[in-house]
Amino acid sequence: MLGRLQARFSGAARKRRGEFLGRLVDVPREARILDLGGGTGRHIHAVFPDHADVTVCDISAEDLAEARQRYGYKTVLLQETERLPFHDGAFDFCFCSSVIEHVTGPKQQVVTITDDAAFKAIAREHQNRFAAEVARVAKSFYVQTPYRYFPIESHTWLPGFIVLLPRRVQIALIRLFNRFWFKQTSPDWYLFDWRDMAESFPTAKIYREPYLGMTKSLMAIKG
Repeated sequence: MLGRLQARFSGAARKRRGEFLGRLVDVPREARILDLGGGTGRHIHAVFPDHADVTVCDISAEDLAEARQRYGYKTVLLQETERLPFHDGAFDFCFCSSVIEHVTGPKQQVVTITDDAAFKAIAREHQNRFAAEVARVAKSFYVQTPYRYFPIESHTWLPGFIVLLPRRVQIALIRLFNRFWFKQTSPDWYLFDWRDMAESFPTAKIYREPYLGMTKSLMAIKG
């Protein structure tokens, strides 16, 4: 039941964000769109159902196969690196939803880092490089990421105070809950606050996604 509730909650949030984006940015039907970390293409298709020139990039070959078969999208299999295999300004628009918080470095290494300061420094370095790549390859963009201080942490669906715990304790709790909890995750994510988002995307305008009077996620939008 919790899994169904989480899926419904996430779907409704994506719909709201798509409608918000549509009011702010005009993306012509002929625009070259990059869906960065787009998986199966289901999300970008829901936001831009009439756009055909879409390239979905992801690290999952299986998801990309579905994006090609179901929607006819072009696909590019990415390695776990921030450098994107495209020339400057290759796309008119880049769409990137709930991805950048995971861009914290090589997964096998970052999940073992238990020092808070070391993890933050490494994570923010990689995230800033990734953000610069988004701005390099696309003339305009939309990058959304969960807000650090929302009461429910989106990757675990545990109380939000988990992000305030020492990283050593956080990792131990995630591994414990992964044994039986409906929502499993790997401790590779570093969530953004407002200052982080503004630092990573200096040429964009930063928006808050409100939910019940609170900030649920942050969006960097360059039109």
